[in-house]
Amino acid sequence: MENTKPVAQSIPVQVLFTRQGLEPLMPVITLIAGLSAYFLERSQGHTPVVSLLFGLGLTAGGLFGLLDGLKTLTKRKIDIDLLMILAALGATAIGRPAEGVTLLFLFSLSGALESFAMDRSRRAISKLLDLRPPTASVRRGSEWVEVPVEDLNLGDRVQVRPGDRFPIDGEIASGTSYVDQAAITGESLPAYKEPGDTVFAGTVNGNGGLEVRVTRLAEDTTLARIVQMVEEAQGSKAQTQRKLDTFEQYYSLVVISVTSLLIAVPTLLLDHEFYPTFYRAMTWMVVASPCALVISTPASILSAIANGARRGVLFKGGAHLEAVATIKAIAFDKTGTLTTGKPGLTHIQTCCDLSERELLRLAAAAESRSEHHLAKAVLERAKRDGLDLPAADAFEALPGLGVAARVEGRNLLIGNQRLFRERGLAPNPELQTAHDALEAEGRTVMIVHGGESWLGLLAVEDTLRPEAADAVRALHNLGIQMVMLTGDNDRVAAHMAAAAGVDEFHAGLMPADKVALLKDLRAKYGPVAMVGDGVNDAPALAAADVGIAMGGAGTDVALETADVVLMADNLALLPHTIELARRAQRVVWQNLTFSMAVIVVLMISTFAVELPLTLGVIGHEGSTVIVVLNGLRLLGYRA
Repeated sequence: MENTKPVAQSIPVQVLFTRQGLEPLMPVITLIAGLSAYFLERSQGHTPVVSLLFGLGLTAGGLFGLLDGLKTLTKRKIDIDLLMILAALGATAIGRPAEGVTLLFLFSLSGALESFAMDRSRRAISKLLDLRPPTASVRRGSEWVEVPVEDLNLGDRVQVRPGDRFPIDGEIASGTSYVDQAAITGESLPAYKEPGDTVFAGTVNGNGGLEVRVTRLAEDTTLARIVQMVEEAQGSKAQTQRKLDTFEQYYSLVVISVTSLLIAVPTLLLDHEFYPTFYRAMTWMVVASPCALVISTPASILSAIANGARRGVLFKGGAHLEAVATIKAIAFDKTGTLTTGKPGLTHIQTCCDLSERELLRLAAAAESRSEHHLAKAVLERAKRDGLDLPAADAFEALPGLGVAARVEGRNLLIGNQRLFRERGLAPNPELQTAHDALEAEGRTVMIVHGGESWLGLLAVEDTLRPEAADAVRALHNLGIQMVMLTGDNDRVAAHMAAAAGVDEFHAGLMPADKVALLKDLRAKYGPVAMVGDGVNDAPALAAADVGIAMGGAGTDVALETADVVLMADNLALLPHTIELARRAQRVVWQNLTFSMAVIVVLMISTFAVELPLTLGVIGHEGSTVIVVLNGLRLLGYRA
């Protein structure tokens, strides 16, 4: 990947004599040459200098249009550029060079503005690369040295000071800090990072010094892949745009054919004067050209894709953006999508004089040497509550049952009912009732015995994401049907579906079952999206009308499989994604309707009020600029 700073410094020299540099200058040259020729002609008559100036204006205004038109012609196609050139040459041929220059001035100005608008949409994403520092402080032996990011190797240790941006993707080797990941994931709040956590190039370190172990080379960072994929997405055409491209080819042929008839029939068959007839035909050719119509879709689609990427929503192409706007139902995978994917301790119940806090302290001490995921849930809760854990002796892991340990003189047993059944112990009726009620709610329950008496219960479950219920509620307000799919049993699924607020759920599903169920949902509701974690949900993501992957930052499968990627594990981005796609669709139809209306009005005016070529050009090119600017508004859209 290239170093962005040197490139930025050398652009003015390198680009000056390229199309990128010359295109904005051409309207200026055309305007100056045209005005000079016009006033000189009025004062001195039509002299060779006047002809030269008009020629310069025509050349500057039509150069890039002519090149584009000829390039298209080599493919046996006709585009709008060629129509504009023919109209300008026609006006000049009948002694109206000033109007020909006016046409090409506005045409080249419109083209320059379109290029600026499109480039702005693309730059909104490409500027992300500027977030990455060009160099990194890396350990070489016993010293820290500055090297270009491109020279970093896998496994290198990079130093990141407080307030600095991360130069590379990596894993924290030492230190803790809060990291602002908004540029990559769209998260509004900094994320706490500690050794073993992943960090991304372009994100901002907080107030802690860190050492980062390089896990991806510069060209493979999440930031670089986002930029590449968005550029590819912006290059791919939406279905509406593809239809308009096809329409443009046939329509341009119709315009040329009708223009020829408008010249030939009146002059050859009706004995009309050639010059006014030819002039009217040239005017009709200009106003009938579908410039605004053709540019209306890409201007909107590119801006919407850029808007989403800047907020952590990656659309893989214009077609997928359009598809999102049509969604009627969303199917959610449960584990890791609606839920955090990690069990959390949600319920503590004592059955003696112990407080909940004391029961948790003893149980966490007993579980402190266990590697089981349920033990980790207990320990994380104890850590969050700030408990000091006593030492545990005589620890024994009992696979499939629980653990045994001695803590502060108590011989603790913590585990499932089978553990106590095998030891001939039966919980008292009150404890058993509480146990059964918690299991009925889909929780995994651990019973705690203190050697001589029952101490209480600990219940663990995969917890709902904090934003899940609000996101589902917001999607309901948009008229979307919510469905939860899971491989868990009905009891667990029913509890989680009620907590999330989804409309329906389907439990006990294998991956193939989810694919089949998506077909049923499509038949029932219409276009359906699947939201999953991008790993075990890959078949369902591919089968849905739109596959939406959670947590694309650092997840290769999510970036490759889905049509849309939510870069942060944040369901709150979903309502914005739907609303952005719908707004983009509305803007596209606004532009299409407006541009069609302008064409129809101008075409009628050409004959009804003998519309001058100059006014026809202003109406034609003005409508093009308006639809581009309307589409550009999507860059700043906020749901």
